[in-house]
Amino acid sequence: MGQAREAMDRLTAAITTADSAAIAEVYAKDAVAVTPDGGELHGRDDITAYWRQMSQALPDGTYESVHAYEVGDTAIDEGVFHGHNTGPIQLATGETLPATQKEIRIRGVDFAKVDDEGRIVDYRLYFDEMEFLGQLGLLPDEPS
Repeated sequence: MGQAREAMDRLTAAITTADSAAIAEVYAKDAVAVTPDGGELHGRDDITAYWRQMSQALPDGTYESVHAYEVGDTAIDEGVFHGHNTGPIQLATGETLPATQKEIRIRGVDFAKVDDEGRIVDYRLYFDEMEFLGQLGLLPDEPS
């Protein structure tokens, strides 16, 4: 197992245990992350804040790996994130929504490119945000 795979595995463990210090440690100081709901995040502090907010919104979150790959300095994961929304949800607009108490199960893919020190410098997360919001009951009802 190479540095990229190790970094991604450390990140996954830190996210599912809501360990903000471990999340921060796995990212380079000037890392960039792109997520469907958070947009483009610059720097370790902003990325850590994103994951902290996600952990607060879904504190019992678990991750089930479907596929895990490593290609050179990049790790790629496909899996399913599962949890219950028992904490507030921070929207990209800055608004905060109260917990819905709903269960979510979202399939996603993420990519993590690491530097020579084994820290993530470029991170990309992909999941269907509309499915996420729908499972939380946050989409308007369709007209009849």
